[in-house]
Amino acid sequence: MAGLLKIKREVEEFKKEYFDRNSQAEESRQRENRAALRIQSWFRACRARAYLSHLHKKAITIQKIWRGFTARARFRQMVKAAYLIMKMNFYEEMAVRIQRRWRGFFVRKYIHNFYARKRYLEGLSRKNALVRRELGELEELQKRERDCLEMVKEQTAKVYKAHRLHHLLSTKQCPGVFNSPFRPAPHEMELLLRQVKYQTPTRLAPSGKSCLLGMPGPAAQSYPGTLGSPLNKTTRTCFSPRPVLPPIATKKQQGLFREPGEVWEQCVRCPDLTLRLQTSYTHLEEAQSQLRQHKSMTLPSGRIETGKEPTKTVFATYSVSDHSLLQGGPLSVTHLLLA
Repeated sequence: MAGLLKIKREVEEFKKEYFDRNSQAEESRQRENRAALRIQSWFRACRARAYLSHLHKKAITIQKIWRGFTARARFRQMVKAAYLIMKMNFYEEMAVRIQRRWRGFFVRKYIHNFYARKRYLEGLSRKNALVRRELGELEELQKRERDCLEMVKEQTAKVYKAHRLHHLLSTKQCPGVFNSPFRPAPHEMELLLRQVKYQTPTRLAPSGKSCLLGMPGPAAQSYPGTLGSPLNKTTRTCFSPRPVLPPIATKKQQGLFREPGEVWEQCVRCPDLTLRLQTSYTHLEEAQSQLRQHKSMTLPSGRIETGKEPTKTVFATYSVSDHSLLQGGPLSVTHLLLA
C-alpha cells in the first residue's frame, strides 16, 4: 500500500510539474521564438556576408587576371606598333640617305659638273671684268662727250650773250662796262665782245619767259651764226614764200591786252579750210562714176531663155558699200542729191 501511495504521490507531483513546465514554456515560447529568429537571421546574415565576401574575392581575382591579360595584350600591340614605326622611320632615314648619296653622285657626275662649273665661273668672271672695263671706257667717253657738249653750250651761250651785249663794247673814246680802268686786265667778256661782230636781228619770236644764265630763250632775237639763227631755218608762212618780218618792238601796253607775239602768230597762222575748199573741184563727176560702178556691181545675174518661163532673178547680196551708204558713208550725200 505504501508503494502505491508513493506512486500516486509521484504521479501527482509529476502532473503538477508538467503543468508548471508547460505554463512556463507557453509563457516563454514567443520570446524564445523571437530569440531563435534573431539567431537564425544573424547566422544567415553572417553566412551570406561570408559568401558575398568570398564571391567578391573571387570576382576581384577574375577581374585582376582578365585585366592583366588584356593589358598585356594591349601592351604587346603597342610594342608592335612602336617597333613598326621605329622600323619604318629607320628605313625612311636609310632610304633618304641612300637617295641623297645617289642624287649627289648623279648631279655631280651628269648635271652639275664641278670642274665645268668652275671653268664657267672663271670665264664669267673674266667676261664680267671685260664688260666692266668696256663700260668704264664707255662711261668715260660719254662723260667727255657731255663735258664737250657743256663746253659748246657754254661757249654758244657766251657768244649769244656777246651778241646781245655788243653795245657794251669799249671804244677809243669811252671804255665799256667790262673794261674798267681799275682792272689790271680787261674782262673776258670784253675780249669776247672784241672778237664777235655785230649782227642785226632778222626775226622776233613771240615774247615769253627768258631763259636763265644767258641762254637764248624762245622770245629772244636770233642772230646769224648762232644756233637759233633764221638763216639756218627760214620761217615761211602758208601764203608768202618770203621770210616773216619781225613786228615793231614797242613798249608793253597797260591793260587787258594780249602779247604782241600771240597777236602776230594769230595773224600769220594758216586759216582753217572750209568744206567748199576741202572738197575737190571734180567731186560731182567722181561721185557719179562711183555710183555707176556701184550699180554695175549690183546688177541682176539671172538669164532669160527663149520659149521658157523666165528664170528667177538672182540679185547680189548685201555688200560693204551698201552698208557704207546706209551708215552715211562718203557717197551718201551725193547719192541723195542725185536721187
